[in-house]
Amino acid sequence: METVTSSSVGTAVATRIACQDPATLESLGSVAVMGEEEVRAVVVRARKLQPDWGRTSFAERRAVLREVLDEVVANQEDICRLAVRDSGKTMVDAALGEIFPVCEKLRYVIANGEKDLRPEPRASGFLMHKKAWVEYAPLGVVGVIAPWNFPFHNIFCPTVPALFAGNAVVVKVSEHTSWSAEPLVDIFRRVLARRGHNPDLVQFVTGYGATGAALVRSGVDKIFFTGSPENGAKVMKTASENLTPVVLELGGKDPMIICDDADLNHAASQAMLGVFTACGQMCVGAERIYVFDGVYDAFLQEVTKRVTALRQGPPLEGTVDVGAMTMPTQLDILDRLVADAVAKGARVVTGGKRRAGLKGQFFEPTILADVTHEMDITQKEQFGPIMVVMRVAGEDEAVAKANDCPYGLGSSVFSKDTARAEKIARRVRAGMSVVNDYGLAYMIQALPFGGVGTSGFGKINGKEGLRACCNEKAMVSDRVRLSNGVAVYPIRQATFGVAKNVIEVIYARGLGNKLKAAVGAARNIVSVARAK
Repeated sequence: METVTSSSVGTAVATRIACQDPATLESLGSVAVMGEEEVRAVVVRARKLQPDWGRTSFAERRAVLREVLDEVVANQEDICRLAVRDSGKTMVDAALGEIFPVCEKLRYVIANGEKDLRPEPRASGFLMHKKAWVEYAPLGVVGVIAPWNFPFHNIFCPTVPALFAGNAVVVKVSEHTSWSAEPLVDIFRRVLARRGHNPDLVQFVTGYGATGAALVRSGVDKIFFTGSPENGAKVMKTASENLTPVVLELGGKDPMIICDDADLNHAASQAMLGVFTACGQMCVGAERIYVFDGVYDAFLQEVTKRVTALRQGPPLEGTVDVGAMTMPTQLDILDRLVADAVAKGARVVTGGKRRAGLKGQFFEPTILADVTHEMDITQKEQFGPIMVVMRVAGEDEAVAKANDCPYGLGSSVFSKDTARAEKIARRVRAGMSVVNDYGLAYMIQALPFGGVGTSGFGKINGKEGLRACCNEKAMVSDRVRLSNGVAVYPIRQATFGVAKNVIEVIYARGLGNKLKAAVGAARNIVSVARAK
């Protein structure tokens, strides 16, 4: 890493981020570490451009997103290769986890965005002479702090709704996947320029935590942050300095419950998908698998057969099932979690260590069996290719253990009895639950995505995600204009009596009480009129 020496503090300050392919450790070059003034200048530029974009029609915004979708579909292999080289995932992981959800996000917003953001009438209650509605106005400049696990998806999925809602967007990309940022963001920029809009409506900044903090302090109108709970707390604290609202998606430790009447072949397939996609580096990864006692051994036998057959290696050098870890420090975390579990009685069925004989950052596809909640791996996000399998006696124990965790993002339940599975799923403390499949709640873009507890707050996806990019503005106007309106001042002796009687007319129980209050109100109104 290139550095310069800071004369003021006498320590080395990084000016460039060294980028490398985590699967081969090949250098990919470097990108600049942007300081606070550079970040602020980017946001100032975005703010100057946003008003014109905010006045565009929904038809024009749809046209922009339609061309973005065309570009993604036409260039998906190149996009996947960028993601693979920067993050270490396989091409199939990139197609399913990067391209697919972005295309579906674009399709949803193109089809439903105007409906979700058009003015929404609301009941005006007893004020029948007034009409009331909500308008969804652009916020201005939306800041996005993206994580490293899905370098394409994590840029596009928050940017698409923010742009459609009429905002400019500035993305701080992860220092671990900065190499691919420019060609990926250029997809938006090319389309915007081609349609006559300034490409700087979508910009990105690079750097470490200080660059992200600079974006939070820069005067953006909202921050969408995805990352660890620890960094989420830092973002929230920094955002509080200017009362900048935040949406925090802080990861998960999703439970998967496999009942004694589940289709074990299907459950095993979904467990494989939930654990090993992107080498387990997913916020909605299936990190805790609770298997009913009656099918525990059979399930373990089935997944062991599948996991031991997985091929691992550099994804662009041959056909492999599991790629590399993006962050080198994540290997240390996995080492510690496995060691803690084994020391407390867990059994390594297969894997359990770094991959020998490979140059890159690889951890073996692993199964840990007989895990208990005394082990750290049931409470701390692992973000790695480790299947954690636990035996439970039945529904109550499965739910109790699923809820015995600070995270609460996604969850899944497997049973041939759909009603039973839904009943169990409702008891799980999570932002999402899927019956008899893994992870599909995210692919249904009409649904809100977000968690509870340590998994954060606020929603992305669906109309909730689009509206999160807006100022939800209450509007009231005349349905029938009353010439004199309601006059209170100056207050007369009977004014309180009028207010009291009107409240009783509207809210008292029984027709008799309402009629009595109406008579009283009439008398008091006459008294006020005479006093004038």
